[in-house]
Amino acid sequence: MENLSYGLENKVVVVTGGSRGIGLALAKALLEQNARVVICSRKQDGLDQAVEELQGGERLLAVSAHIAKAEDVDNLFDKTMETFGSVDGLVNNMGMNIITSVVDADPALWQKIIDSNLNGAFLCSRRAGQIMRGQKNGKIVSVSSLAAHRSSPAMGVYGIAKAAIEMMTKVLAQELAPFNVQANKVAPTMVRTGFSQPFWSNADLYAEIVKGIPLGRIAETEDVVHPILFLCSKAADFITGQTIMVDGGASAI
Repeated sequence: MENLSYGLENKVVVVTGGSRGIGLALAKALLEQNARVVICSRKQDGLDQAVEELQGGERLLAVSAHIAKAEDVDNLFDKTMETFGSVDGLVNNMGMNIITSVVDADPALWQKIIDSNLNGAFLCSRRAGQIMRGQKNGKIVSVSSLAAHRSSPAMGVYGIAKAAIEMMTKVLAQELAPFNVQANKVAPTMVRTGFSQPFWSNADLYAEIVKGIPLGRIAETEDVVHPILFLCSKAADFITGQTIMVDGGASAI
């Protein structure tokens, strides 16, 4: 990743879903910025692999947590405070999708997607917001999606959850503004990660997807990471309740 400085030295940033994909790339970039980083994931083996890859030493804390469970989220932030003493940033990156139409979605499947995307972001934002309110500073950044703005049969329930996160972010921005806490979102188009591999690994399907992206390609992880680093930085102190569309111009069509 290009060596840009965002002034995040010694800032404590919690990244959910930090063991792979965008979250792992973001954790790596934060460590390169000399931030202190907390990653969480449900699966311990994934966390162990991420820790080995990141080589963050004392600047890295990995906590196993199911972010849709309040007790796990409390443990995540308790350990963060015990280890680093503050929470300067939260990045709600955790997300998942199972392809289904809304009409045919099994209620249990609906709940699983809503839990992983929306409820987890709520529980983490709630806990981080309480800490940041007391500190009178902090940044909450949520990873939304173009699917929150455009309906798609393959991304229906996921898009609904991400759209709800966007409204939650606006509410958080208003609630926390008096405490010098900013809440914003990035909304990428498809990103080249394992999450979306079934789509971009098929040459014909990829060609069809990029027809709707003026820049002619899907996003790479660094395309999403840089806007998140900016929103976590002092440069974004007067930006709150906003969405940065990281979509190669797709939403401009």
